[in-house]
Amino acid sequence: MATDILMPALSPTMTEGKLARWLKNEGDKVSAGDVIAEIETDKATMEVEAVDEGILGRILVQEGVEGVAVNTPIAILVEEGEDVPDASAAQTPAAVAPAAEPVAANIPPASAKAAPKEESSERIFVSPLAKRMAKDRGIALGSLNGTGPNGRILKRDVEKGGNAAPVAPKTTPATPVATDGDVKRVPNSTMRKVIARRLTESKTQVPHFYVSVDIELDALLALRSKLNATAEDNSFKISVNDMMIKAVGLALKKQPGLNVQFTDAETLHFENVDISMAVSIPEGLITPIIRNADQKSLREISREAKDLAKRARAGKLKPEEFQGGTFSISNMGMFGVRDFAAIINPPQAGILAIASGEKRAVVRGDQLAIATVMTATLSVDHRAVDGALGAQWLNALRDIVQNPYTLVV
Repeated sequence: MATDILMPALSPTMTEGKLARWLKNEGDKVSAGDVIAEIETDKATMEVEAVDEGILGRILVQEGVEGVAVNTPIAILVEEGEDVPDASAAQTPAAVAPAAEPVAANIPPASAKAAPKEESSERIFVSPLAKRMAKDRGIALGSLNGTGPNGRILKRDVEKGGNAAPVAPKTTPATPVATDGDVKRVPNSTMRKVIARRLTESKTQVPHFYVSVDIELDALLALRSKLNATAEDNSFKISVNDMMIKAVGLALKKQPGLNVQFTDAETLHFENVDISMAVSIPEGLITPIIRNADQKSLREISREAKDLAKRARAGKLKPEEFQGGTFSISNMGMFGVRDFAAIINPPQAGILAIASGEKRAVVRGDQLAIATVMTATLSVDHRAVDGALGAQWLNALRDIVQNPYTLVV
């Protein structure tokens, strides 16, 4: 019996995706567990596995097609020797499952869900994506001529128009700047689009405020040198970032009012201190998590941070390794940055921007001295955290970093 292979839901919030690549051709035999396609969505390209066996009879959605709604048929699976239907005609949907590891992980896999292949409005057959587009544009479905199987209304039919009511654009597109030379046009990846959307939402919907403090690093750097010099494993080296992760964890335990998340109904206070650390990858940014950072030794944090960063760049993180987190840090000290302010990673309430340490003149009593100083800037969600608490937390962090033996006792 012919069955539909549906566009899977690869994350809890996924509504549509891009069919990036087919790894099987029409006529190929498919076994349960075979990787049959790659789906790009929500900052990731996920490998998709078949859960049934049979013959890939027909591909309904071609490579490169964007905006394919979840539960839309993308291919037809038939039994060996069975005739292939001209279009989606399966009696039972054949779900597909994401592979164990994402190609460029930044979303969690989720079980594919079975749903009707079509939605109807007054017996009008229309794809979920086309229905939503028509609603957003104020187009009556009855005014459209469906060009899909059995007269089904598709995305392209909505784009051709109908009795559309004027709808104000959500955003004003930027006008390309005229240039004398050629312009290289690079399509935005799904990851880049999601990053743009989430950062815009954070900056426009979350009331940020910023607090900065200068922290002297000389004592911390001296401790780091001693620890690395006495390490039995010569290949093992503690970084300043490792020590800052531990320091941030201890500061959040000392001032737990920043280890929170705001919701309309309540503010969530977390007992565990799980630090999301920003890691730059070619496709954008990902934030693997050091869980229970306040309880781990510097050696444990160092090994875990290096492993997570390496696998993040290789696209080998598991969903639970980057989903969640109660607070974030973003370290650009290695780029020689003097100071910067980071955008909050919702639903978290705070993120610490760590700049580079540099020699500066400092005043101790009535005397001038030279110290290695780093500027740290805290970005906070003002709905959950007030200014005084943010300042108190930064002072607690500074005390820990400038008296770093608390990191090892």
